Amino acid sequence: MPRFPAGFELAEALTSAARQLHGTGSPHDAMNAAVQLAVRLLPEAEHAAISEIQRGRLRTLAWTDEVVRFDADSRSGSREPIPDRDRLWTTPVVRTDDSEADGGADALSGLGLRSALSLRLRADRRRLTVLTVYARKPQAFDDEATRIGRLFTAHVSLALDSATVREQLTEAMRTRDLIGQATGILMERLNIDAAGAFDSLVKASQRENVKLRDLARRIVDANSGASGRGVGER
Repeated sequence: MPRFPAGFELAEALTSAARQLHGTGSPHDAMNAAVQLAVRLLPEAEHAAISEIQRGRLRTLAWTDEVVRFDADSRSGSREPIPDRDRLWTTPVVRTDDSEADGGADALSGLGLRSALSLRLRADRRRLTVLTVYARKPQAFDDEATRIGRLFTAHVSLALDSATVREQLTEAMRTRDLIGQATGILMERLNIDAAGAFDSLVKASQRENVKLRDLARRIVDANSGASGRGVGER
């Protein structure tokens, strides 16, 4: 995608990207869309990845290709695709102009990458999420690319937050339905009312040190299995 000489063209491109991001169904889908869009939207970008840093360990959550996929377990930190990652806890952008000249970025040149632009998506006390774009040539990302990148990551962050909330609400509804089914089973088995069945479920959860949702699923699955055997026997 060419550079944007006019503000209108950039705004139009970002609006289109935002629509695609918000049209995804889950945080995972949103991140996969984001890395593809980043390569199309940011001038000179050839590869992109979203990575999460937690407790000093880094794993790649979405990537355009295997060149920029990083797994701390399998590669033991030997080829670090995010230069100066610790700086991203305190600054929203880290830019590498030439990995062969900048200290501490030798791993990038080993991957055939000379330039990198890392943009913080999310950060709290325990976890940092970063979008990084890469290029094979040095000094690929200038101030304009950085500006576009920051505007784009603002949209990505909003889309991720929205997708996360939707996913949490969906899971909450599923959990509620599961607990409702388990409560109904206990009502029938123990001949008690709904309040008594729910109280029994809670006490069993505490006694067995099992999450209420997991215990409810066990009860529902066991009941479904018993029902199935009964049908087969008849």
